[in-house]
Amino acid sequence: MQTSYTLGIEEEYLLVDRDSLDLAEAPEALMRACQDDMEGQVSPEFLQCQIEVGTRVCTSIAEAREDLRRLRATVAKRAAEHNLAPLAVSCHPFADWKAQHHTRKDRYDSLQDALGGVARRMLICGMHVHVGIEDPALRVALMPQLSYFLPHLLALSTSSPFWQGEDTGLASYRLSVFDNLPRTGLPPRFASWADYESTTGALIDLGVIEDTTKIWWDLRPSHRFPTLETRIMDVSPRLEDALALAALTQALIRMLMRLRARNVGWREFDRFLIAENRWRAQRYGTSEGLIDFGERQIKPMLQTIEELSGLLAEDAEALGTHAEIAGLRRLAEGGTSAARQRRVHAEAAARGADPARAVVRHLIEEFHADL
Repeated sequence: MQTSYTLGIEEEYLLVDRDSLDLAEAPEALMRACQDDMEGQVSPEFLQCQIEVGTRVCTSIAEAREDLRRLRATVAKRAAEHNLAPLAVSCHPFADWKAQHHTRKDRYDSLQDALGGVARRMLICGMHVHVGIEDPALRVALMPQLSYFLPHLLALSTSSPFWQGEDTGLASYRLSVFDNLPRTGLPPRFASWADYESTTGALIDLGVIEDTTKIWWDLRPSHRFPTLETRIMDVSPRLEDALALAALTQALIRMLMRLRARNVGWREFDRFLIAENRWRAQRYGTSEGLIDFGERQIKPMLQTIEELSGLLAEDAEALGTHAEIAGLRRLAEGGTSAARQRRVHAEAAARGADPARAVVRHLIEEFHADL
């Protein structure tokens, strides 16, 4: 069975009032207009101040760019009609989660009932990338190898340094909130697709969960599509950063499949070690580097990305993603959104402006920059 490596990108956005820059709940008219414009590619999220979009199945990064730009532009246009603006950021810099209300929908009502107070703190947004792998056995076989690179994806995507008006000291505070949910974190290792179905089926058979959409690992086989789905990334304010990360995800999977065709594979490291890199990515983003467990040293992020780009050169060529993979160097050198937000915050504070609101204005500008 041939692997297609198709792409699908899901993004969650926050909505803010353009005047106060506070979070705002999506009016029903806004959601109706978006649904009319985007033909099933948009939906409400758990909180009423959130909105989610998803691309069509894309055969190339160029196709994904066109579709995601259209989705972002449509949300921005329709939000502006209500004096609102979308933010592609994983945490609002100063909003209070206790003031938010969840969307009244059976799925979200049951989620609130099941998770209690943990669900109320879910004022966070992420980006999910699906890559087409038609053979379910291959999806499970690749999970332990792709897990090694999940911290790399997180480090390059970090966009949530602030929470309720405070600098958390983390590059991705979103993950700290999300990890309070059950069935999150790095995925377990499964011997086969049958093993995966048996393990997850135990919870389904017992009525603990309805289906595997209630399993929120950093990486999982999609319940709805023949894909592997990465879920560890913060959402990126800049469109081009989001596309670079999607291209990296796609190229990594193709590289692992290429190795598999030669009857070799990426070394599988213990989840304990990968979790340490996950924490480093969550805490530092790109500033302090990740551990190369094969060479047993901490490498600066720029060196890691340069080595990874070389490793993926053949795959980027085949997928037509050289430019996007090259764009990762910018994130490694200049820092991710988390670093940019801190710079804006510091500059605003130095001139006596409201630093938290300056960050929100910056995030609005970044969302609109590539549209």
